[in-house]
Amino acid sequence: MGKLRGFLEYERTKEKNTAVEERVKNYKEFTQELSSETLSEQGARCMDCGIPFCHSGCPLGNLIPDFNDAVYRNDWEKALKLLHSTNNFPEFTGRLCPAPCESACVLGIIEPPVSIELIEKYIVERGFKEGWIKPQPPKKRTGKTVAVVGSGPAGLAAAQQLNRAGHKVTVYERDAKVGGLLRYGIPDFKLEKSIIDRRVAIMEEEGITFQTNANIGDDIPVSDLSDFDAIVLCGGATKRRPLPIPGADAKGVMQAMQFLKNNNEVVDGLHGLDPELSAKDKHVVVIGGGDTGSDCVGTSNRHGAKSVTNFEIMPMPSAVRTENHPWPYWPFTLKTSSSHQEGCDRNWSILTKEFVKDEKGNLKAIKTVEVKWVNIPGERPQLQEVEGTEKEWQCDLALLALGFTGPEQTLSEQLNIYTDPRSNYQGNNYQTNIPHIFTAGDMRRGQSLIVWAISEGREAAYHVDKFLMGASSLPFKEKGDLPAA
Repeated sequence: MGKLRGFLEYERTKEKNTAVEERVKNYKEFTQELSSETLSEQGARCMDCGIPFCHSGCPLGNLIPDFNDAVYRNDWEKALKLLHSTNNFPEFTGRLCPAPCESACVLGIIEPPVSIELIEKYIVERGFKEGWIKPQPPKKRTGKTVAVVGSGPAGLAAAQQLNRAGHKVTVYERDAKVGGLLRYGIPDFKLEKSIIDRRVAIMEEEGITFQTNANIGDDIPVSDLSDFDAIVLCGGATKRRPLPIPGADAKGVMQAMQFLKNNNEVVDGLHGLDPELSAKDKHVVVIGGGDTGSDCVGTSNRHGAKSVTNFEIMPMPSAVRTENHPWPYWPFTLKTSSSHQEGCDRNWSILTKEFVKDEKGNLKAIKTVEVKWVNIPGERPQLQEVEGTEKEWQCDLALLALGFTGPEQTLSEQLNIYTDPRSNYQGNNYQTNIPHIFTAGDMRRGQSLIVWAISEGREAAYHVDKFLMGASSLPFKEKGDLPAA
């Protein structure tokens, strides 16, 4: 519970960032380290709240009050054991999770919530620094083999859990390196890729095999998986939502993930920056106001864009909770990222109507109109254009950060796996209609959070182990009824 009445003594603290003019010169993480004393004080803010709603807010069921108390008492090794008991990769969630646990924090009703995500990150980094995080190969092997398709957070979590159960696990990744969207969708200034490599090296020492440049169903036929006792499909929801409006074929209109993946490869030294995929000296418009849009803003600023403008079709959110999102549910409030702070003209209630091309087919402008959302009882809100608000914006590069519509259907079609009306792979207890084939992560639930992907991977592993062995000693958490995000 931390320190008795500690929440009355200490205020919420967050990491300071390197100054904007310095951090935009490179792609390194830019948070400044906090002292152990400061972190102990943050752990002390955890209340003896009786019912820790943070558990319900966290898809992983992290033992948050317990590790907060351990940090307060400076027992970092105990905190690490508690954290790893429910979360395979706190170094990822501690950097990238939107922290639904903090939205459910009881202290958050009256004061800023406990800095749970911050504490989580420092626990795992202390563990790596002290050498406490070591390979944990299984004591014995079961003789069973499992193929995991996809090496994002769901695939990695499933692989590590199944390996610990004693099964021989092979992970197939279609890209050149392991990590999925962690590696190719998240900029290095939010997650340096050495963080992924560090964990993958441990997993390899634990006995997991990784095969990269291995696109199952394409360059590798699905028949190559026939000898495995079980298969876990964790390919993610990678079909990008298009914007089918006039001029969408203009040179300079591209998907955000094409832009971000290419830049991550450049940072990794795989190739140089293609001028067509560069924002340098361009007027950039990012369409979409979520995390991916924010990542495009930060990357464009590092390229040296002339200007960066952000469009969001929804109204500007409230800065505080509204009655529509009461505690402890996830609040849809205004979020200003570090990338936004680096320079961005943000615009809400904007509908993109047309991409304007020059005579050579290059993008030169975007036409928009302001919109409003009209609530009609018993119906979904309706979008209405506001007359007289048409506008043209100068634009050389438009980045579509509109999210994903679902998983690709290559494997479902080749393996005859049932999908739901939203194209997600159906999995009852993560098991598809083909008994030895399971699915987890965004491929099963649709576009979601990293913390949900890890949870899905862990729980899928439990059911795979149970299928193979008749019972499982792997941990399994029944999800609560609170939506995490």
